[in-house]
Order: sequence, then structure tokens, then C-alpha cells
Amino acid sequence: MKVLITGTAGFIGSTLAIRLLERGDEVIGIDNLNDYYDVSLKEARLERVKSYDKFTEVREDMENAEVMKEVFRKHQPQRVINLAAQAGVRYSLENPRAYIDTNIVGFLNILEGSRHNGVEHLLYASSSSVYGANTNYPFSVHNNVDHPVSLYAATKKSNELMAHTYSHLFNIPTTGLRFFTVYGPWGRPDMALFMFTKNILAGKPIDVFNYGDHKRDFTFIDDIVEGVIRTLDNVATPSADWTGDNPDSATSKAPYRLYNIGNNNPCTLLRYIEVLEECLGMKAEMNMLPLQAGDVPYTYADTSDLMDDVGYKPDTAVEDGIAKFVEWYKDFYKV
Repeated sequence: MKVLITGTAGFIGSTLAIRLLERGDEVIGIDNLNDYYDVSLKEARLERVKSYDKFTEVREDMENAEVMKEVFRKHQPQRVINLAAQAGVRYSLENPRAYIDTNIVGFLNILEGSRHNGVEHLLYASSSSVYGANTNYPFSVHNNVDHPVSLYAATKKSNELMAHTYSHLFNIPTTGLRFFTVYGPWGRPDMALFMFTKNILAGKPIDVFNYGDHKRDFTFIDDIVEGVIRTLDNVATPSADWTGDNPDSATSKAPYRLYNIGNNNPCTLLRYIEVLEECLGMKAEMNMLPLQAGDVPYTYADTSDLMDDVGYKPDTAVEDGIAKFVEWYKDFYKV
């Protein structure tokens, strides 16, 4: 297939692009390589992808409507995976406009490109953050998600609503994937595992929020990518059981689906740090801090719909995933 991926210099996007290229797909990759975090890491990820003959790089902003219109017209992708986003819950408190520009305006351009160019299936990254103030564990795609606690979460919820509208009006198959705390090799420097590793190796204290009383459904990058590929190949269809009298938020009469992709096995933050200490052979000095604004204390994915529809459930243990990250980190940064 010819697949357009936004965010190909990103953590998930670069790993996914390589997997698709290795199975023979053609990939058109869009990324603006902004400076939200270390651009040299993004360049290094992208160099891995550019080594494949069937990869075409487009270095542009997805919020530029005319550029995106031309990309779709020129390349005519069969399927689209939107991973580009302004990420980070905490940064959304400092720079909210960046989230509107990329996550809302940029996504509208993806929807318009898909509408006018006969795209067979549009996948897009949502987030576990949409569950917000919900405490009904494990989080189900059939739960209400009307109470986000950060602008980042609100933009991801907006993406789901926008996608449904286009599925309903223009019969575009769309699938939203709610990712749960992704980690692993080539990860983002603003994520906990990366920051913890860097500080522990440097002999500096690590900031542990909510006094360590966090639980996260940490999900290894390879599991995320496998879930994305399986849902890409499983084109969204209308649900025969859907009714407006008892509306299900995860399905529709339109060709629309939502799935959680998480490990379905929450791990305490303190255990996560303990595993990291074991892998590094060093102890962490912890700076215990209160819960940060916009953050949630627990995440826990119900992945039964993913299993029922595409036959997949993430299962990499944090012990294995963290070990692989540490191995990559030491090699990449020559520690």
C-alpha cells in the first residue's frame, strides 16, 4: 500500500514507518521537525527511515492547508496515519495555541485531504488523556470522556469528534487509537523514563510527582506499532448494532471505531523506577512532589475491543521494555 504518515521524525512515527517499509509498503512521511525537544534526536530517527527506497520525506507543517492539499493531490495515499501532534500535558498549560494549531487545524487538513482524495482508511492518534476525571477503571472506549483535565486531552477528544463527523458526512472510514504511556528505544526526552535515566546516570535527583502514587499502563513501543498496523489493515465499518436511543461512543452507524492500545497491566511509578534502577545498576535520588496540574494519577486500559476486532493485546512486561530502552540509551548517547 501507499501510506501517508504524519510525524515520521517522532518516536512512534519513525518506528511505525520502518515496520511498514519492511513489509513492502510505500511511505510518504510528513514532519516539520520543530524544536519542542532535541531536533538532533528527530534527525537521527529520520535518518533510519530515509535509508529505505520506498520512503518519501515531506518536511512541512501539517497546519498549512495549501501544502497539505498538494501533498494529497501529488501522492494519492491509499491510507493515512496521523501521529503528528503537539504532545505533552504540562506544556499545554504554557503554550496552548500550539495545540490548537497542530492538533485541531492540522487534523482538519488531514480530514480534508482524506475526503477529497478517496482515502480508504484514516487512522489517528488519540490518547489515554481523554479519560480525564474518569475513575471507572479499567478505562473503556465505551466510557464517557466529557471531562478532560488538560487542553492536550481536549484536543484529542476533539479529533475523535471531528473524525466521526467526516465518517458520517463523507463515509470516510476512521479509527482513533487511544495510546497509553508509550515508552521504549528512541523515545521522547520529555517523557519520564528518558528524564529519569538521564538524571540517574548524571547523579542528579529525579522529580517524582504525586509523591510516587501514580499508576500507569506503560505500553512498549513495539506493542503500540503492532496494534497500529493491525488496525490499519482492519478498515473501520459501520456498526449494525448502533442506535441513537442508546448511543455507543466507540462505534457508529458511520464507518468509525475507537480502540485503546495499552498494556492492560498498570504499574506503579515506584516499581517503574525500581526496574530502571536495576537495569542501570544505580539508585535514584527522588525529589517527591505533589500532583501536577492537568495530570491524572492512574491509567488502565480495557483492550477487549482491540482483541475482539483485530485479535491483538499488548503484553511486553516493563522489565523487558525498560531493559531494551536502557540498552538503546547507553548505545545512542555513548554512556
